[in-house]
Parts: sequence; C-alpha cells; structure tokens
Amino acid sequence: MLIGNQPAKAQCAMCSATAEAGVKNGNTEANGLNNGILYLLAAPYIALAVGGYVWYKKYRRKDVDLNMQKQELHLN
Repeated sequence: MLIGNQPAKAQCAMCSATAEAGVKNGNTEANGLNNGILYLLAAPYIALAVGGYVWYKKYRRKDVDLNMQKQELHLN
C-alpha cells in the first residue's frame, strides 16, 4: 500500500480557529470558508471544460471523404 489512511489537518491554525469559533457562536463564517473552497475546487474543472469545448468546436472535421473504391470484399 503506497498511500496511508492517516488523517491530515490541512487547515492553518487561523482558519481552523475561525471556523470552529464561528460554528460554536452561530456565525456563518464557516459557510463562507466552505464556499470559497468549493469555488477554488471548481474553477480548474470549469476552465478545462471550456477549453475542451473550444478545441472540439475548432478542430472537428465536418466533411470527411473516405475515397473508398467500390470493390467486392473477399474474406477467403
């Protein structure tokens, strides 16, 4: 097993303290922090999707002519 299942504390001390204190006091600062995380998470996926759509529209071939000759096909 290359990756362990150890829990990680990924927040800095200031962010963690603000989020915990906000939840205990009934503030909505933790909701803003969570929304910011989701925004930062979604931004690269949206940019990749837009780039893929532009690439698909720009480089898609529309009229492809295969120039196949009409010959009988012998499978033996």
